[in-house]
Amino acid sequence: MADLAHGAGVTGGSISYLEAAVLGVVQGLTEFLPISSTAHLRVVPALLHWPDLGVAFSAVIQLGSLVAVLAYFFKDLVRIALGTLQALKEKDFSGPDVRLAGAIIIGTIPVVVLGLILKPFMEQLRSLYVVGGAAIFMGLFLLYAEKKAKHIKGIEQMGVKDGLIVGIGQAMALVPGCSRSGSTLTFAMLLGMKRADAARFSFLLGIPAIFASGLLELKEMLDAGLSGESMGALAVGLLTSLIVSYLSIAWLIKFLQNSNTFIFVGYRLLFGVLTILLAANKLIE
Repeated sequence: MADLAHGAGVTGGSISYLEAAVLGVVQGLTEFLPISSTAHLRVVPALLHWPDLGVAFSAVIQLGSLVAVLAYFFKDLVRIALGTLQALKEKDFSGPDVRLAGAIIIGTIPVVVLGLILKPFMEQLRSLYVVGGAAIFMGLFLLYAEKKAKHIKGIEQMGVKDGLIVGIGQAMALVPGCSRSGSTLTFAMLLGMKRADAARFSFLLGIPAIFASGLLELKEMLDAGLSGESMGALAVGLLTSLIVSYLSIAWLIKFLQNSNTFIFVGYRLLFGVLTILLAANKLIE
């Protein structure tokens, strides 16, 4: 068993390579599907009677998901960067690439501000009742968006105002159970975006937030001290997270091109209710 640093916000004390691999798979499956990775990283260890490794471990293995989204959208990111540089050079900010870059930058501000405010309280927010309640609430919100959305706008039509609105949704996902991809997908659909385009913007918007939170928690872990075995366990979690995240991104974008999100609504409601019932009956804690 690898001991992880308590000073980095890890509430449990140790993790095996098998546990790290399993949690990496859980992270990869749930980071980009609209069902909340933080909720599953809290509930799955509880169901298996493993220690809750806390916010720090969850944030660090998200870096595997970050590498996956960078790899999947590499060409898009290069195009957006080059288009933005060209727009700055020509002082023409009407193009889709520079507007999309602006939407991502502005959309990142709410989660940064709220994240700094809530950071001292993040472990308290990992209550199973909070997780279950948030899963149910956002499931119903996603259902509302699915019913009301027009699904007509493409990602090339995104602007700064749209980015800010979706960014507010991303900030809500600091509460475990809300789901970053789920809340951003919901807000983007309410703005009239097509499902697959809403998912693409959700993934692109998440890059700065995942990068910042993951590196911050990794630094705190390293400062607190990690053994070689602990680093090995984290590496296993990161690798499995990367592989499964990439497959999840590809699958979800293809799925949303022809399907609605009702399957995720149903799953969120069931997950939330079961989490609360299990916690209330002391079957998980």
